[in-house]
Amino acid sequence: MSSTNKAKSPTPGPASPADGRPSEPTNLLSGSHWGEQELPLDDDADSTLGSDAESSTASLASSIMKYRTFKGRTYHSDAATDQEYWGPNDEKANEMLDIFHHFQTLLFDGKLHTAPLKDDIENALDVATGTGLWAVDFADEYPKCNVYGTDISPIQPSWVPPNLRFDIDDATKPWTYQEDFFDYVHIRWLTGVIKDWTALYKEAYKCMKPGAWIEHIDGEVNLVCYDGTMPKESAINQWGEIWSEVGRRTGLVFNMVDSGCMENGIEEAGFTNIQVKDYLAPCSPWPEDAKTKELGLWQYVFLVQDIEGFLNYFLGQFMDWSDKEMATYAACLRKEYKDQKIHAYFKWRVVLAQKPLDA
Repeated sequence: MSSTNKAKSPTPGPASPADGRPSEPTNLLSGSHWGEQELPLDDDADSTLGSDAESSTASLASSIMKYRTFKGRTYHSDAATDQEYWGPNDEKANEMLDIFHHFQTLLFDGKLHTAPLKDDIENALDVATGTGLWAVDFADEYPKCNVYGTDISPIQPSWVPPNLRFDIDDATKPWTYQEDFFDYVHIRWLTGVIKDWTALYKEAYKCMKPGAWIEHIDGEVNLVCYDGTMPKESAINQWGEIWSEVGRRTGLVFNMVDSGCMENGIEEAGFTNIQVKDYLAPCSPWPEDAKTKELGLWQYVFLVQDIEGFLNYFLGQFMDWSDKEMATYAACLRKEYKDQKIHAYFKWRVVLAQKPLDA
């Protein structure tokens, strides 16, 4: 883990941050490479690992919008936004989001946030709340705070704390909340969703009180390995190559950590007291340390729950991969995670900042 503090960056963040990678891919294997591989015979989830990962889900509200269907999966309605979001919103994807919430809570030692919030905060916002579990837990922890959660799909539970409200809203559009309103804005895991991060941060800045905190938590698609167990041609290493290329083709940011887009965009939006902290989480339960092994177990369960949900949209639309190529790559990825021979980590970054008191 590493921690740094920034008062002012010597270089301003770009409006649409680039990831700093070459204009053409260098180590990316084509979809046909995976299509030529034999499908692993033991692609089923490990029963021992799976038994530790049962996640109960809250009852979901009835759909109020007509969802789009693509390759057998459902996605947000066009009525909610004219932006393209890669993630499905069906039951399998929602279970993955619930598992992810548990993993993230473990990553932060049971805490829902790292911002130094006061007990008497009045209004908080969870941007792109997903299934809403974080917002529900936060509303329980701060019962006197009005908590708002926004998303483009109405997949949140109907039974929630009385101080919590979910709004169907597109965070990439101008925000409709009043200015100087929120004491805290929480953003988590929007990899590959936003083209102009600075514009989103500026909307948050406008709606936050002077002195309020913004906290953005996101991950990097390029895994790191320190013991030489991750070959370049492995499915795990190719994960970063694939998404870096998707980012190059679409203009969306997938290299959230390596590009520096979070801290640079937050600074350009006008925030100060910027603090950056990185966390490493193993991609499977290979570590010997019990605490780190548990963290790796839950990240493994999160990662293998819906690999197809990650691949389906972008690889089919922008990378021209066939269904067989995607299925075989997903199977190879699951097998590598399950075998635990590759000792790789995902990088997660937390960026904290405040709206100036004199703003």
